[in-house]
Amino acid sequence: MPVSPQAYRPASALTEITDFIADPVAPADFPRTIIRFRNDRAAAEIGLETLTDEEWTWHLGRFAPLPDTLPGPFAMRYHGHQFRHYNSDLGDGRGFTFAQMTATDGRLLELGTKGSGQTPYSRSGDGRLTLKGGVREILATEMLEALNVPTSRTLSIIETGEALHRGDEPSPTRSAVMVRMSHGHIRIGSFQRLAFERDEAGMRRLVAYVLRHFYGEDSDDPVRLLTLVAQRTATLAARYMAAGFVHGVLNSDNINVTGESFDYGPWRFAPTWDPEFTAAYFDHSGLYALARQPEAIQWDVMQLASSLRLIAESEPLIAALEGFATTYQQEIVTAILWRLGLTPRGGTEDRALVQTFERALRESQASLDRTYFDLFGGQVPDHYDESWNALRDLIEPYTPRRARDGAYWQGSPESMLIDEVEAIWAPIAEHDDWTLLHDKVARVRAMGRALADPAAAA
Repeated sequence: MPVSPQAYRPASALTEITDFIADPVAPADFPRTIIRFRNDRAAAEIGLETLTDEEWTWHLGRFAPLPDTLPGPFAMRYHGHQFRHYNSDLGDGRGFTFAQMTATDGRLLELGTKGSGQTPYSRSGDGRLTLKGGVREILATEMLEALNVPTSRTLSIIETGEALHRGDEPSPTRSAVMVRMSHGHIRIGSFQRLAFERDEAGMRRLVAYVLRHFYGEDSDDPVRLLTLVAQRTATLAARYMAAGFVHGVLNSDNINVTGESFDYGPWRFAPTWDPEFTAAYFDHSGLYALARQPEAIQWDVMQLASSLRLIAESEPLIAALEGFATTYQQEIVTAILWRLGLTPRGGTEDRALVQTFERALRESQASLDRTYFDLFGGQVPDHYDESWNALRDLIEPYTPRRARDGAYWQGSPESMLIDEVEAIWAPIAEHDDWTLLHDKVARVRAMGRALADPAAAA
């Protein structure tokens, strides 16, 4: 068997619901398959790190079935609100889910694709992914993982040898197929489709499936599901904010009910604390700007509540929705203290420190990444100006959650701003030089180890 028998634990839970939530599809037959990125660190969690390059390409580029998991690829069906406009003409248009495994930490993980060919939901699209889009997804997921944001992981990028034409970047451009490892691909939009079609039986089955396989609860209670999704997505919103990350397209079909971030298009990291900073050039109203992301995700969760109204009463659903704001207020404090490298003290002290920190960031317009780097562990450098004076007294009693004793702290902070992203892509596009990408991934992972809680980093 071409997989690690110690870690490879295949699963096929998705087949419980594929009859009404997905369609079997076939992958594209690509002219070439050249491995450009294989994430053996992530692969080790599901027993695939022992694959040879030939086996890797066969399973993650040609999509030969992995042993004992799903019988073939499935394109997910869903609807969704896109920039607050309902769209019933959606679904996986250039991707599919093709395997499930139980990871070493006990979670059910799925392997899904981007750029794997046309499906019944491709509409006028070619079902392909640009190589640049794949490179950008590597950089987004690696940085978010290092910054403690729950995210899908880029498992594989394979160049496929086709020339693609796109209206928003120089064309023709190179093509790729990406495999992501994710804690499920059920979206809020999956529930919206069932509500739209008035499929009560399907809605009940999907509620039970998500609760059982992604939350570990033997229940089919829609109110319980909404409660958990509100908590998880509020935590995601808080960690986006602490990371300074702007997803760009927080439509309801892009919100995973596990609370895990995925599907990265026009993402950006904000250079400073600018509430109006946006990622998508087409987000003309700033709907998904940096500071509006919590509101946007909460609005999407409200659409889940509206969908669940098909099988539940309004009053308990409304009560469950209130958990989003409560959880967010707790988690934004936790997330910022984590990135500052501080052990929480509890209650009003923590909230006061975070509010003062946010105010100083806004007034000074200092670099987010440099500020977090400099203040990690609880000291405000002497050269910081008077806008930081209020924070100095508040931060002094805090205990560092880990020491600044690694090599990372002897250098400069890692960031992932758009100019560097473009600079990493340029040598790949011009002369197929991947050095900058691989170096950046190594440095970001080193940052992740330096930031991680000591037990996790060990």
